Amino acid sequence: LIQKALIKLLEGRTGLVIAHRLATIRGADRIIVLQNGEIVESGNHEQLMKTKGLYARLYNMNYASFDDISDEEMGMDAAAGKAT
Repeated sequence: LIQKALIKLLEGRTGLVIAHRLATIRGADRIIVLQNGEIVESGNHEQLMKTKGLYARLYNMNYASFDDISDEEMGMDAAAGKAT
C-alpha cells in the first residue's frame, strides 16, 4: 500500500528514496549503491543484478527465497519493468 502510494506520488517527478529494503527501490529508474559513504555502483535493478556486485549479493541474500513473489506484489509493471 505504501509502495503504491510512493510510486503514484513520484510519477513524472524526480525523487530520492533511501531504503534498506531493496524491494522498495526495485522499480527505480536509477539505484545508487553506497558502501562506507562512497558510491560503488549505479544503474537500474536489472543492470545491477547483471554485474553481480554488492547490490546483487545483498538482493540475493535477502530475496533468494522470495523469487516466487509476483512483480505485481513488488509494485512492478511486468511488461515495462517499471514501477506501477
